[in-house]
Amino acid sequence: MNMILCNYEEKEKNIIMAKIGFDLEKYLRLQSERILERVHTFGGKLYLEFGGKLFDDYHASRVLPGFLPDSKMKVLLQLKDQAEIVIAINAAHIEMNKRRGDLGITYDLDVMRLIDTFRSIGLYVGSVVITQYAGQHAADLFQRKLEALGVKVYRHYPIADYPSNIGLIVSDDGYGKNEYIETSRPIVIVTAPGPGSGKMATCLSQLYQEHKRGVNAGYAKYETFPIWNLPLKHPVNLAYEAATADLADVNMIDPFHLEAYGETTVNYNRDIEIYPVLETIFRSIFGECPYKSPTDMGVNMAGFAICDDEVCREASYQEIIRRYYHTLCAGRKGMLGEDAEDITCKAELLMRTAGISPEDRPVVAAAKEKAARTGAPAAAMQLNDGRIITGKTSSLLGASSALLLNALKTLAGIDDDVHLISPTIIEPIQKLKTEHLGNRNPRLHTDEILIALSICAATDARAARAMAALAELAGCEVHSSVILSQVDSDVFKKLGVNLTCEPVYQTKKLYHK
Repeated sequence: MNMILCNYEEKEKNIIMAKIGFDLEKYLRLQSERILERVHTFGGKLYLEFGGKLFDDYHASRVLPGFLPDSKMKVLLQLKDQAEIVIAINAAHIEMNKRRGDLGITYDLDVMRLIDTFRSIGLYVGSVVITQYAGQHAADLFQRKLEALGVKVYRHYPIADYPSNIGLIVSDDGYGKNEYIETSRPIVIVTAPGPGSGKMATCLSQLYQEHKRGVNAGYAKYETFPIWNLPLKHPVNLAYEAATADLADVNMIDPFHLEAYGETTVNYNRDIEIYPVLETIFRSIFGECPYKSPTDMGVNMAGFAICDDEVCREASYQEIIRRYYHTLCAGRKGMLGEDAEDITCKAELLMRTAGISPEDRPVVAAAKEKAARTGAPAAAMQLNDGRIITGKTSSLLGASSALLLNALKTLAGIDDDVHLISPTIIEPIQKLKTEHLGNRNPRLHTDEILIALSICAATDARAARAMAALAELAGCEVHSSVILSQVDSDVFKKLGVNLTCEPVYQTKKLYHK
């Protein structure tokens, strides 16, 4: 099995999960069955648009305890003999070097990462389609690079007045101008490195092209959030709004579904707004629309796999608070643009709607109290068994590094007064940082402290026990009284720790690493 999948599973095994709220096996079965039903409905050919992250959906794993970050991938693996993958990337995104916020890599690099990952677990990647192509030089270079690596690449072009000019869209001068993507399997998964890549347009273009060739293909969306058969204000759905606050996504009652079936379901604004256009496009291609609502278009059985609603509610409350802090910090860093105030207000409103506050996150008060008592930055961690550990700033260590060592000592059953790393080892590292590497801050970051600990573990049994406890940090909660450096944030992320920070910097400097 692919190392990525193995890592996810190993992390999950080491989380002391008191309660599970989501039945993964049931979900895998129901979701796979529903996809195959759609394939048969459309005569054996289905273009399946994948919404959200495909194999690193940490949001879903946080709000639905029991859901693994690679659960969607597991569904595909059950269908791998019948499925192929097409990856869409917007030419404008290549030109502007658009980056994934979670990974920090450009969309074009992520396309190659996705191809490698899919191939490594036996999924067939048929091709890449560059959407909205209008002669962008960077897109040309990217295409040549992929083709040199043996990847098929197709181009789709802008259509004037899209999506309102249906007559032009559904014509040889609209979808008909796009290059036809050659596919060979009944299920075509259309995914992308991020939103705005043109996944839906790619699917609809292919429907038009297939119809011209006498193939009766269909379209559906693989969705996870919002969960259509949960109430509009259910915490799981509110958490999705909190996660997409910067995209202006809003959960709504699907009016088309209500009118067609008399059934209240939840969808989000973009799908509801685009549905009349999609309905018209379907009618223009096929003479009729196979769906009566945007909810009908989705393939989402997640709601049926929730086995403990209360567990998922509590997990979602915590995610809403985490997202609130992430929004505040992003605003403090100037990353929210002109809509910063609106996005921040929305994050706060969602928290109030859920009936919660930052005080409902136990590590927040612990970190603030420690910082107030010491007069310096501090951090707190809630272990998976509920115990709270704190760390303070010292002359040798930053608060995050101290917290990490304290947590490992607790997990390994080592007395608090034991020095896992001797000051005689730390001091030469500080000298190296300040005198030779040009750092002003002598305190050790979390990555440096872990390297030092691993060296000590070679000769010290207690340090070795502490290192062995690292895996138990996955799923723990951490709050810092200040915004952490990128290094410390990245280390916590790699350890599987859920981090939040107060939206303040430790210093008044303008430049922060």
